[in-house]
Amino acid sequence: MVDRLVNSEANARRIAMVESCFGSSGQPLAEQGRVLVGEGVLTKICRKKPKARQFFLFNDILVYGNIVINKKKYNKQHIIPLEEVKLESLKDEGQYRNGWLIRTASKSFAVYAATATEKEEWMAHIEKCIEDLLRKSGKQPPSEHAAVWVPDNEASICMHCKKTQFTVINRRHHCRKCGSVVCGPCSSKRYILRGQSDKPLRVCLQCYDELSRERVRPPNQQQTSANTTPVKTDTAGSGGDSSGDEDSDDDDINAEEKHDEVHVGLSIYGTNRHNKNIQTEF
Repeated sequence: MVDRLVNSEANARRIAMVESCFGSSGQPLAEQGRVLVGEGVLTKICRKKPKARQFFLFNDILVYGNIVINKKKYNKQHIIPLEEVKLESLKDEGQYRNGWLIRTASKSFAVYAATATEKEEWMAHIEKCIEDLLRKSGKQPPSEHAAVWVPDNEASICMHCKKTQFTVINRRHHCRKCGSVVCGPCSSKRYILRGQSDKPLRVCLQCYDELSRERVRPPNQQQTSANTTPVKTDTAGSGGDSSGDEDSDDDDINAEEKHDEVHVGLSIYGTNRHNKNIQTEF
């Protein structure tokens, strides 16, 4: 069904509408062979708190952004190539239900759907797109993925030294290797994790030591990727942080926020025998 819709007028209109909603803050999305499979609102676990984000599933990329005006305006566009994605289902825990991880080499995060049915549909359609892409390209799925960051509110003290309490002065930082929330002194080292960045990134002391030991082992005994490089110079835990410690989704305190009620739901274009309220291309 997707192949029949590649050049359809309806598909072109849908993609143009998405581009229009992002405006100048987004990148062009119309490409030969690209199909908008569906869209919907998911709750993304950001560094500071869970936030509603609009997601668009294409047959080759996953796009999401902040909701400014529902169905009309979005900003902070993120584009994730699907061939780099690995999904991992999460068990329901307390208020967090119907969730899964979206993992890539550069960034990994958790999202939650409103219902179990929506979770099932989202994961099934994303997995189908990934499967088709890898089959057509002959590529292998990625073997390494970035750590999922522990949310700030889940750590009142440093997860490394177990002593430092976080305050306005003692800021939280995230290790880019393990995702733990750590204090400045416990994350004073930098390491180049090439899957995430060509620049030195903040890592905790434990991960720095493990990465350094791994690097000096003979190649046939190494367990992690060779795409890591230690940085000799340490940096202080306070002040400027060249590693980009903020999650860009959270860096919107002064930005425009959504002004109307967000409709949480999944719209997949086409028909689906399992659910009359959910349409599908597949």
